[in-house]
Amino acid sequence: MFWQTSRFRIDLSTPQIMGIVNVTPDSFSDGGRYSNTRNAIAHCEQLIQDGAHILDIGGESSRPGAHIVPLEEELARVLPIVRHAVTLGVPVSVDTYKPEVMQAVLDCGADIINDIWALRQGHAAEVISRHPSCGVCLMHMHGEPQTMQLSPMPDINSNGEDIVTQVLLFLQHEIKNLQALGVDWERICIDPGIGFGKTVTQNFTLLARQRRLEEWGCGILAGWSRKSSLVAVTGAASVAERLVPSVTAAVLAVQNGAHIVRVHDVRETAQAFQVLAAMQQQSL
Repeated sequence: MFWQTSRFRIDLSTPQIMGIVNVTPDSFSDGGRYSNTRNAIAHCEQLIQDGAHILDIGGESSRPGAHIVPLEEELARVLPIVRHAVTLGVPVSVDTYKPEVMQAVLDCGADIINDIWALRQGHAAEVISRHPSCGVCLMHMHGEPQTMQLSPMPDINSNGEDIVTQVLLFLQHEIKNLQALGVDWERICIDPGIGFGKTVTQNFTLLARQRRLEEWGCGILAGWSRKSSLVAVTGAASVAERLVPSVTAAVLAVQNGAHIVRVHDVRETAQAFQVLAAMQQQSL
């Protein structure tokens, strides 16, 4: 399986590590550390040295209760980083839902748009469809970041559909909408949206039954890194204490069918995947 992006056709036969670059002052886990352009650029370079296959740059926090960032401010945060990141030899993803930001970063050479709203805002889908080859990740989110954890998804909806079926049908609908605009299947990746309007139990249900997402034939991205659900089951409150649970969740996600993991702790995740690969080689 491959993920077609602007400059790279990414081989998904081995796990891909997407390193997180939060260019924000209010991210839940590292807000402010890389909001300075120089620090963010240095962080991009360090993540690649640590083993990141993809960089994911975001200029607006999507944590629960986060404030909306004005368009011009988001552009000012991400464009300088993207301009440098595209020179580093790896695919560059931008985490945004604003069509104007999508167009601007694609014009700068970005490879992937990673959208928590699954292209449902404005003319986002048209921006992607007009590009000849960029990759896109469609994520499931219940509600919106400002209120999503105040009223999470029902375990069973009014149609009698369980949590996994609800996510599957949503993603199927958005995939079909994008394909109707002429976007090739290989350009699309899907993300179940861990923590986005879901309870702790629902998040772990999605992990346990993640292989059902394979029904749509797209690459699967999993984002468990430092999420509050890991805190709920381990009590690991501080960022440092979330390292082991985050790496464990990344390994479990890959074992349950994920092709890409979006993580903060790249070096440790890469080491865990080396151990996993060594075991898998002996089981062939």
